[in-house]
Amino acid sequence: MDESVIRRTVRAAAGNPLALQELPTSVAAGDISKHPLVSEQIAVGPRLRRAFRARIERLSAPARTALLLIAADDRSDRNTMCQANLVLGLDSVAWDEALHSGLLTTRSDGRICLRHQLMGAVVYEEAPAADRQAVHRALASVLTGENADELRPWHLAAAVEAAGGPDEEVARLLEESADRSWARGGCATAGRALRRAAALSPSTDDAVRRLALGAKAAWQAGQADVARDMLARAERISSEVKVADLSEGLRGQIDFTHGHLEIACRRLTRDVERVADPGQAFRLGGMALWAAWAVGHGELQREALHRLERRLSQGDFPNAGLLPLLRAWWTEERDRGADDRDQMVALGGEGFNRLSGSSWLLMPPAPLGAAWGIEHVLGEGLHREIDQLRHTDQVTALTQALAQTVTVDIAQGSWALAEANAIEGLRVAEEIGDEKSASQYRTGLGWLAAARGDERTVADHAARTIELWVPRGLRVFSATAQWTLGMSALFAGRAEEAVGRLVRLTEDGHHAEHPTIAVLAAPDTAEAALQAGQRATAEEQARLLRRWAERSHAPWAVSALHLVHALLESGAEAEKHFRLALDVPGAQSRPFAYARTRLLYGEWLRRARRRTDARAQLAEAAETFRRLDAAPLLARTRAEQELSGQQVRRDPGPDQDAATVLTAQEARVARLAAEGLTNREIGAQLLISPRTVGYHLANVFPKLGIVSRADLARVDFGDGLRLMG
Repeated sequence: MDESVIRRTVRAAAGNPLALQELPTSVAAGDISKHPLVSEQIAVGPRLRRAFRARIERLSAPARTALLLIAADDRSDRNTMCQANLVLGLDSVAWDEALHSGLLTTRSDGRICLRHQLMGAVVYEEAPAADRQAVHRALASVLTGENADELRPWHLAAAVEAAGGPDEEVARLLEESADRSWARGGCATAGRALRRAAALSPSTDDAVRRLALGAKAAWQAGQADVARDMLARAERISSEVKVADLSEGLRGQIDFTHGHLEIACRRLTRDVERVADPGQAFRLGGMALWAAWAVGHGELQREALHRLERRLSQGDFPNAGLLPLLRAWWTEERDRGADDRDQMVALGGEGFNRLSGSSWLLMPPAPLGAAWGIEHVLGEGLHREIDQLRHTDQVTALTQALAQTVTVDIAQGSWALAEANAIEGLRVAEEIGDEKSASQYRTGLGWLAAARGDERTVADHAARTIELWVPRGLRVFSATAQWTLGMSALFAGRAEEAVGRLVRLTEDGHHAEHPTIAVLAAPDTAEAALQAGQRATAEEQARLLRRWAERSHAPWAVSALHLVHALLESGAEAEKHFRLALDVPGAQSRPFAYARTRLLYGEWLRRARRRTDARAQLAEAAETFRRLDAAPLLARTRAEQELSGQQVRRDPGPDQDAATVLTAQEARVARLAAEGLTNREIGAQLLISPRTVGYHLANVFPKLGIVSRADLARVDFGDGLRLMG
């Protein structure tokens, strides 16, 4: 069973063994539309239904009406229930009988409810339609207070359904209620209200429109299956073209996250010309380009860009000036470069605000942004967007945006923050069934594991990624998995195995072939090739890096090109390229890559018997690797330091006294993390943002010389650091 189904089953069974036995076979048959206010109604099994029905039928008709009143709404306050009781004409005798039946109980807030959730379902479903209609109309007529406008449409809808007919007025009230919920970030509630409104709509056009809007709300709440179902219902009573316009191309958006990306790209590209809103056409076009890039399909990418340019050339798009930027990073033109990157960097100001206001998906995916060397621009915008999304229930958007930050934070050396976000995001992505985002998190965790020498974790994440995505043709994930496996082998000293994996990134037709990942991995591939004695392969990687450096002018690429040339050359020419690699403006913004350059330069200097110069480079490299906990390269650096005659600094272990190295706030965060709290829970307790929690943990881990949250359990925080109050 799916984990979410297990949780629902146990919750619904509420300790009843027979319910626990019958629910797994009936859970798929549940129809949440049967009950007006319950969002997860589950079908009751036959034996349990017979048992509950026998107890209910022993009661008088007025007592059964009292039970029905509770089953219809156990959320209203005592005054509302008393007023509805008067409207229905129920006397104290009926309530005494109901209260003494053993079917009711009192909650901690003093409200009366059915003793068992499933019993309430049977009471409601077994009641005559006329009784259900009377109860809901009574409740709708007496509702007051702040929740009245939200609950009244649901009760009126239930009354209309009991009567067996449509009602436009009630459908309109439900739609208005959905609008209010949506505005407050209650996407799931809005989706349920719109689906119910569609069912009550006399007009087919209104029903289709409400189903399309409801599907959008459900999708934003992370309910992909519900959204698909609503779109299918709309398409059955209308046309696919009309539903695509009303839902703003939602089919393609769902496929983008949950389906086959080549299919998603074709659907999104088609819908670019179907949707009326030019801004939404722009967003769909951006997603189509993402999908084509992810599957490594250049022709699809060119077609998507052509359709988008044609659609937006009609002059009705206010941000048409942003098209050249999209063209810059999504085309394969060789004669562009510095000007394009300058424009991208400028997005950190007003330009980026305009793009992110339309959709963060219009920015390049994180690996492509990293290839262009604009990770700081992406990072600023993504973290700003995530801070806003955390205050809504737009789970899908939050999960997708957070996945992009992992690559960005890794590139910038914020590994602890990247790991914390990846772990949090992976859990949510798996809960909502977002396999694509889940795989993005896994590839990020796999990359970190490779850099830290955890080969088992690398292999596990890579195997899962390849199993899922090779059959679906998603090459960017297959390529990243191959890269992490190659890195892991390289850092473990198995150069031939490493180069054998890494050359797949440029092998025509291979499932791991992907141009962006190949460029990012080129320095690893070249180093592995030279260690394995394959000079021709290293030279090919140098040519690959040269083409990209000349096009992008990205500091990391220029620095990496010089590094590979330094490894290929000897004597003064090699040292010249080492120095050039270290002196590239902006190269230090990627601490791990910069430290690797220092390590390789230090090794070269030591072999040239320039031990003093070697020690200076190796000391800087060791400090970075220690901070990042890049264990394999740290061990390699320390071995070189010892060979150069340098005294190696040894870090204190995780059993040290944290009070000697942590600030007070870092100690508070670390203590709560050691207790198993998530970043969000820690932030709520300390009144700071989850991102700030991640920042503190990013400082805590290297200070304590540990790798993960699990290691915090072994840290002595000292009596003086106990949280107060």
